[in-house]
Amino acid sequence: MFIKNKIQQIVKKAILETQRQGVLPKFEVGEILVVRSEKEMFGDYTTNVAMRISKLAKLAPQKVAEVIVNRILSFSEMKDMLCRVEVKTPGFINITLERSFLLKELEKILREKEKYGALMGPKRNRVQVEFISANPTGKLHIGHGRGAFFGDVLANVLKKAGYKVRREYYINDSKESGQIKALGELVQGKENSYKTKFVARIIEEIQNPKSKIQNSGELGYLLAQKIQTYNRQFIEQKLKIHFDVWFSEENLRQLGGVQKTINWLETFGFLYKKDGALWFKTIQFGDDKDRVLIRKNGEATYFLSDIVYHRDKFERFDKIIDIWGADHHGYINRMKAVAAAMGRKEDLDILIAQLVRLVKNGKEFKMSKRKGQVVDLEWLIDEVGLEVARFFYLMKSLDCHMDFDLDRAKDISEKNPVFYIQYAYARICSILKKTSTSYKLQAISYLEHPAELSLIRELIKFPELIEEISKNYSVHHLPAYAISLADKFHNFYEKCRVLSDDKKLTLARLSLILAVKIVLKNVLNILGVRAKEKM
Repeated sequence: MFIKNKIQQIVKKAILETQRQGVLPKFEVGEILVVRSEKEMFGDYTTNVAMRISKLAKLAPQKVAEVIVNRILSFSEMKDMLCRVEVKTPGFINITLERSFLLKELEKILREKEKYGALMGPKRNRVQVEFISANPTGKLHIGHGRGAFFGDVLANVLKKAGYKVRREYYINDSKESGQIKALGELVQGKENSYKTKFVARIIEEIQNPKSKIQNSGELGYLLAQKIQTYNRQFIEQKLKIHFDVWFSEENLRQLGGVQKTINWLETFGFLYKKDGALWFKTIQFGDDKDRVLIRKNGEATYFLSDIVYHRDKFERFDKIIDIWGADHHGYINRMKAVAAAMGRKEDLDILIAQLVRLVKNGKEFKMSKRKGQVVDLEWLIDEVGLEVARFFYLMKSLDCHMDFDLDRAKDISEKNPVFYIQYAYARICSILKKTSTSYKLQAISYLEHPAELSLIRELIKFPELIEEISKNYSVHHLPAYAISLADKFHNFYEKCRVLSDDKKLTLARLSLILAVKIVLKNVLNILGVRAKEKM
């Protein structure tokens, strides 16, 4: 059980007992919000429960908080876990963990090592994370980088949290789709959409396409396959992202998925015909209007393809997480309507990756003066390196626009957060190599310096962080945590000499930095950044 959950139980127990004694009136306690304090001066955890229930109790928040705190202080189990519980205006309850409890958590890190932070998720909970899924019409651009690295790290977090995770890439390669036909017409010289130097070079590799294939859908599919092969190699070899499934839209169509889905929708009376087109009654499932599935010319819409694919996904997974680009925001309601029609609305989460802007010298940086120039993700990786690119993309919340600072990313000093964190890890490795002394659990009882305890407090946040991200998908908190942990270590290193003539204290501090090494490596592994032993 997490520390936060234990504190929630203690607070709830205190409220219930004061209710039984008549000190507080009876009311439904509900969920108690306990969060980590932003500053150590306010303790380790805090709760505003007194302010929430003050109206129900018809007492001032401060008075309610005092009643709850007095009851908590009477609990015998509190003495082994909490060293201080106090009320702060206007009614916050601040809680500080006992030093002996911190040391027990430190022991846990040293025992569990790389398994520390791993959680026991639901055994049958199969989660699919679909991300990137770029149309096979050209190279990946910098906008794709957000979904790429976010999806990869989110999958890592979910796996650490105990879920059965599958990474999936959806290839929009149906020969019936408009974009694939447009690619075919590009090969035939009838269309200029998607025309770039890269695509033109791929077209040259197709030997005599006009003499062999005349159908634009077939030609476009052939070109799309070439482009997709290039992108897949780039994703696997350069981005170091490995998908469990590369799911082809064309294969799903060949297997009759479209007709099966239409038959299924008709069975439940979700379809109707109007103006020669086939419509889906999405309004009754929360959408703002009904949607066309098959146009009056007989051509299927992209929406129908998405329904077919999601119906297939719901048959394979308990939870689906879609990570889409900023231009797909308008598709959320209609896909949620589809999930609702399938009785699976709560099992579909759709996340939108907002736009990315390159910044150099404080100004937007463009590859050329030509407006609308798309910056290749490959170029950015070559400029700043994969690990730096991953980390910088991940530092910003996915739903916020981000500026990618090229100057800071290319800085090889400690001003670059990636090198700052890696330097902390390398420094630990250097210290540990200077001694053959191994850690002993008994020695950690000598840890009592404020910088030591502050570092332990930071270390033990890791499991709760994994649990939180697995639920709210706030991946940007992970790089922030890595920076904070490196900060705490560097502060400890400046104030506490690790290797000294005091053998017992040396053993204790060696044990502490070993724990930092363990947690820091666990975090970096999830982020996809190397834990370097030398810098």
